[in-house]
Amino acid sequence: MPNAPLPTLDLLGIGNAIVDVQARAEDAFLTAHGMPKGGMALIDAATAEAIYAAMGPGVESSGGSAGNTCAVAAALGARVGYLGKVADDGLGKVFAHDIRAAGVRFPTAPLTGGAPTARCLILVSPDGQRTMNTFLGACVTFGPDDVDEAEVASAAITYLEGYLFDPPAAQEAFRKAARAAHAAGRKIALTLSDAFCVGRHRAAFREFVKAETDILFANEAELLSLYETEDFDAAIAMLRQEVALAAVTRSEKGSVVIAGAERWDVAAVPTTVVDTTGAGDAYAAGFLAGLAHGKALPECGRWGSVAAAEAISHFGARPQADLKALVG
Repeated sequence: MPNAPLPTLDLLGIGNAIVDVQARAEDAFLTAHGMPKGGMALIDAATAEAIYAAMGPGVESSGGSAGNTCAVAAALGARVGYLGKVADDGLGKVFAHDIRAAGVRFPTAPLTGGAPTARCLILVSPDGQRTMNTFLGACVTFGPDDVDEAEVASAAITYLEGYLFDPPAAQEAFRKAARAAHAAGRKIALTLSDAFCVGRHRAAFREFVKAETDILFANEAELLSLYETEDFDAAIAMLRQEVALAAVTRSEKGSVVIAGAERWDVAAVPTTVVDTTGAGDAYAAGFLAGLAHGKALPECGRWGSVAAAEAISHFGARPQADLKALVG
């Protein structure tokens, strides 16, 4: 679109607005509560109360996958907005304050008189693996009416969180956001979020990736789940045919950036793993902030690696170091 006005935001995230409650837990605790280690399970309010009562002392902070990405991208100097639903309650106020304090525009009106603000109970094992139990609460009310088409049109890239495929109204919200973005000559980025989530909605994900997604973020397990293969190179070959740009993270093996026929292998940045919560969120943020700064794709991948390394070097998903200094 030659006459499209210049974007006023580099990035607009849309996702589940969740307050994270993180605590350390032994593997035996996970086994006793029937939790698959490293996964994300959706739970109801009663289960959330029971787990919260049983887990050790927790650290509360604003989270949610896309919310984390927005906070990290803002720390790297990108102009960022976020759409997500919280309730008009204590945790909702915590979320709104935290994300705005991170420099992110957050215009979504809170839910009144309904479900409480979502929370994710995150248990971090001694090896740094995180196991998540998510009560979606007010998140499930996020629907097409919450997608402000003017906000979407104002952003160079709208970034959608795969976890939001769980609430049914949100899939329609995604399609509305994609239509608004593409009508304004903007791009849609999607993160697959979780291999189990991909498994629950594979057909919908495949369709959305192929029809609407310009930039895809995934880790190796999510990508293999999407294309139902154990062969990484086969999955990459399928991915190439469906999206113009993709970045696939492979833990300590770094990441692979794919654009058309080109491929770049990007090294991981060495760090001490304290807590893997938010690693993928931070990688996507670094990559997208690099794009916003006009960096070449391999350099965007390096920014992603730097941000991910910072995220896993401490408890919690939001940045604690000066990321601008770290990316150099």
